[in-house]
Amino acid sequence: MPSKEVSPLGEAKLPLLESHLLTDEIDQHDQTLRQRVWIESKKLWHIVGPSIFSRIASYSMLVITQAFAGHLGDLELAAISIANNVVVGFDFGLLLGMASALETLCGQAYGAKKYYMLGVYMQRSWIVLFICCILLLPLYLFASPVLKLLGQTDELAELSGAVTIWMLPVHFAFAFQFPLQRFLQCQMKTAPIAWVSLVALLVHVFVCWLFVFKLQFGVVGAAATINFSWWVLTLGLLGYVVWGSGCPHTWTGFSLEAFSGLWEFVKLSAAAGVMLCLENWYYKILILMTGNLNNAEIAVDALSVCMTINSWELMIPFAFFAATGVRVANELGAGNGKGAKFATTVSVVTSVIIGLFFWMLIMILHDKFGYIFSNSKAVLDEVNNLSLLLAFTILLNSVQPVLSGVAVGSGWQSYVAYINLGCYYIIGVPLGFLMGWVFNQGVMGIWAGMIFGGTATQTLVLSLITIRCDWDREAEKAKLHLSKWAEPKQELN
Repeated sequence: MPSKEVSPLGEAKLPLLESHLLTDEIDQHDQTLRQRVWIESKKLWHIVGPSIFSRIASYSMLVITQAFAGHLGDLELAAISIANNVVVGFDFGLLLGMASALETLCGQAYGAKKYYMLGVYMQRSWIVLFICCILLLPLYLFASPVLKLLGQTDELAELSGAVTIWMLPVHFAFAFQFPLQRFLQCQMKTAPIAWVSLVALLVHVFVCWLFVFKLQFGVVGAAATINFSWWVLTLGLLGYVVWGSGCPHTWTGFSLEAFSGLWEFVKLSAAAGVMLCLENWYYKILILMTGNLNNAEIAVDALSVCMTINSWELMIPFAFFAATGVRVANELGAGNGKGAKFATTVSVVTSVIIGLFFWMLIMILHDKFGYIFSNSKAVLDEVNNLSLLLAFTILLNSVQPVLSGVAVGSGWQSYVAYINLGCYYIIGVPLGFLMGWVFNQGVMGIWAGMIFGGTATQTLVLSLITIRCDWDREAEKAKLHLSKWAEPKQELN
């Protein structure tokens, strides 16, 4: 159990914050298993519920933008799609991954009741991600020549490059919004994230209608709408944290301490960014490999339908990823290794049950769900053929992100980055190539090889590591980790 000493910040006098910690006042030995599962599930869903909504809202902003652009013409739709998926998608994945370092540090600090350090960690993340944004500027400024090198037509590359330039403001919004979201999640303050996401989504729909249909700003106007919604989201969360009364003990103002220990923070952020980017890019490679098949148009269309379904459903496992990272980090920071293990078990079991539900839904509707996106018999037949792989992909994805969340909460990012590299790119991609081309299995072979060779192998390795983990030792490591990172030089008077 964590110490009850009164620190300079007066942590022991913060009943509202203490109520969110994993370690309950009731002795766990006096609780039945059902009671413990119920208590843990409430804490888990306190994060998962709003996280699912906020992630779906954010994803919907991109979908809505593409839908409005689609009414302008095929070229405009393609330009927005490439800008979102190639340029912004790469940027989004890297910065989101780097920001996940906060889930380790803030989560463990919150569990250890070192509340003051949460604000310092967030400011360090802002600095690191902002510098990263500066370094990534050429990706936006020279998008057109890069896309031409990747084989896009001159007309499409030029328009995509122009669209990308107008998305520069959202590029910098990522650097502030991602750390703000994780800062709040680690304190179980998820309701503000959901409400601000709802406001941002409504603003986005209105601005899209205004710029595209009313003012007729064209594809550039469609691209510019993303900036409004994401900065509404960013400024809304910033206002709640800095100028509101939501975080009086974890945000005590801007501090020069944020500029100390930056190199260690960079290393942890970089490891987290690489870990998540290797996962993100894996599915992009699947689509690129399919696009190089002979007569690939039908295969790519069918695969896009399946990937869209997968992306929507993936918002649920991603929410469990965030919640598990927070829960495990909170427990380890509080010195409760057994609590971290129990939180992991409840999260995995809950996510698998949801995954089984969607697996069954896809299996039952295998010849029906394609009608949402297409009326082409050839595409629908191919979607039907791919539905079994989609079902098992969804089932595997109900486990893998949760285990990645355990890794984030425990601070294993650099270790898991190597696992992802080996499983995805040394086993999965070559096996997909072998199945698709050497054995002439087409898109089904590529997908099966990459899923069962890469994703399944990575899930198995992470499962074995999690099962064999010495959680008491991890709690001790978290304590040493915090003593290294959390050295407050300022006190609250």
